[in-house]
Amino acid sequence: MTRPLDGDVGRRLDEVFDRALAEQRIVGGVVLVAEEGRRAYARAGGMADRAAGRPVTFDTIFRLASLTKPMVTAAALSLIEDGALGFEDPVTRWLPDFKPALGNQTPTLTIRQLLTHTAGLSYGFMQPDDGPYLRLGVSDGMDQPGLGFATQLGRIVAAGLTYPPGAAWLYSVSLDVLGAVLEQAARKPLARVMAERVATPLGLKDTGFSVTDPARLAVAYADATPPVEMGETCTVPFAELSGIRFAPGRAFDADSFPSGGAGMVGTAGEFLAFLEAIRTGGGGVVGAGMAAEMMRNQTGDLSIVTNGPGFGFGFGGAVLLDPAAAGSGHSPGVWLWGGVYGHSWFVDPARRLSVLVMTNTAIEGMTGAFATEVAGAVQAG
Repeated sequence: MTRPLDGDVGRRLDEVFDRALAEQRIVGGVVLVAEEGRRAYARAGGMADRAAGRPVTFDTIFRLASLTKPMVTAAALSLIEDGALGFEDPVTRWLPDFKPALGNQTPTLTIRQLLTHTAGLSYGFMQPDDGPYLRLGVSDGMDQPGLGFATQLGRIVAAGLTYPPGAAWLYSVSLDVLGAVLEQAARKPLARVMAERVATPLGLKDTGFSVTDPARLAVAYADATPPVEMGETCTVPFAELSGIRFAPGRAFDADSFPSGGAGMVGTAGEFLAFLEAIRTGGGGVVGAGMAAEMMRNQTGDLSIVTNGPGFGFGFGGAVLLDPAAAGSGHSPGVWLWGGVYGHSWFVDPARRLSVLVMTNTAIEGMTGAFATEVAGAVQAG
C-alpha cells in the first residue's frame, strides 16, 4: 500500500516557499502538487515582474526551457504510435543532410537515440569555452534570437559527434534535431504539431512556441542576492561548465527556430496537466503503454552524467533506479527533470504524485535549495 501525503505537507511547503522569498533566492514562482488526480497543494508567490510590482499568479506564463522536452517527446511518440515515424528510423530519412561525423566516419543516428540523448550530440554549455559547439555558434535553444533551423542544424553537423551513437548518454541538442524531424514527418511546422498532438487533447491554451499574452509573461532573473534581471542576454554560471546562455527576448522572435529542447512557454497548471496525463495513461496524447514507457529506463546501464549514480533515462526525463546509490529520498521509479529558467518536476507513479516547481529564477528553481527543499517537504509526507 502506498503512503499518502500527510496533513502537514502544506505547512512544510509554505515554510519552504516563504523562506526562499525572504532570503531572496527566488523572485517568484508556483508550486503545485497533485495526489491521486486531485490538487493537494497550490501556491503562487513573489513577483512575476519585480520592477513593475506585478505578482506571480496561477496564470503567469513562464519560459519553459527543458520542460519543453517531455512534451515534444510525447508528440514524437504519438507519431510513432501512428506509424508516421519509427524508433529505428535513421535521422537521414527525414533530414538527408544531417550527417555529423566522428573522425572520418559518419555513423547512422536513429530517432530512438535522439529521444534518449544517446546520439553522440552535446550542448554548448556542456563543453569548455573553446569547444566546437561554442566556436561554431551552436545554440542551446534559448539564445541567438533569429537563428533559423537550417543554420542551427548545419552548425551541429559541422561540430561533429562527441562519441559513437548508442555508446554513452550526454545531455544534448538532440530534441532540437528531433523537432526538425517532426516537421518533416508530420509535414507541418513544429508549433502546429505540438498544438494538434499535445495542447488540443489536453485543453492547453497558453502552452506553445509563442506567447499568447505578453502581459502575463514572467520576467527572467538570474541567481544573485537578490536575483538580477537577465536583460537582453545573460550567461548564468552552472557547475564547472562554460555557463548557460540566455536571451529572454527569443520567446517573441518568430524567426527563431522552434527549439524542441527549450523553446516553449506555458503556465504551471498546464504543465502539471501534461504530467498528470502521462502518469495516468497518456491523456489522449499517447496510449497507456507508451505513457508507461516514458517513465521507464530506456538507456540500460549507461551513466546519466547530469544526475549521477542510481539513475537511468526514460523518454523525456530521468528515472530513479536505485535511491540508495543516488542518495535520494524519492521512491524507486520516480520520473523527473527540470528547466534552466528555474523549474523542476517529478512524477512518483507508486505514490500517484506529480510535483512541479516553476519559477522565474535561473537556476535556483531547478537545482538550487528551493527545488531540493520542495522535494524534501513532499518526501517527508
